[in-house]
Amino acid sequence: MADVPLQVISDNSSSERRITPSWSISQLKGKLEFVTGVPPSYQRLSLKTANQAAIPIEAADEDNVYLTSFPLSPYAELHVSDSRPAGARPNYTDTSNVEKYVMPEDEYEKKTDSVLAWKKAEKLGRFNPDAPSLEQAKVNAFAQEVEGRGLAVGKRCRVGGDDSRRGIIKYIGEVKEIPGGLGAWVGVHLDEPVGKNDGSISGTRYWGQESIPKHGVIVRPERVEAGDFPVLDDLEDMEEI
Repeated sequence: MADVPLQVISDNSSSERRITPSWSISQLKGKLEFVTGVPPSYQRLSLKTANQAAIPIEAADEDNVYLTSFPLSPYAELHVSDSRPAGARPNYTDTSNVEKYVMPEDEYEKKTDSVLAWKKAEKLGRFNPDAPSLEQAKVNAFAQEVEGRGLAVGKRCRVGGDDSRRGIIKYIGEVKEIPGGLGAWVGVHLDEPVGKNDGSISGTRYWGQESIPKHGVIVRPERVEAGDFPVLDDLEDMEEI
């Protein structure tokens, strides 16, 4: 009788295996131990085919009951459950406690067949003498964003696509008071006092004069849209007052 391909599924594995119908249940369990890690005496087997309830594969005398007694069909699921207490079951998928080999950096740099060696040979990334540094690349990207959006001091704009946050661009450049804030920032004086500052940050003034109402925001260029955004007139749609 030809072998039957089944999908063997357990807590630790799932794989396709070819099963010989002439095997006894005991023989099957012995072979499944090497696939699932579950000892035969603790295996609970069930066969599940499409649109049918799971069928237990068990018998009082498993040495003399053969798989021909069960409806094996190609690509049915053979589920292997572990009857041991949860604390006694090895977790073969958890590798957190497995000691791992880490190659020393100096040894890795000496290898000639590594990704690092290939990058050096091809002069890629940080090994390209003509490539800008990561910091310079960020600065260039923000500068291109400013140019691409047509941002300039004195232009009307809105911030974050929000019509209630219209204003005028007052500053474009670096803001050293912002940690990690390399590259261009855009300072906007909003028409309404819904900003975060008055044009200054940490004592450094970038535009305007000190004031209690917070009309100022400083954002990255991608959040600013320059264009025809006049001051909103809250009364323009009212027929009478």
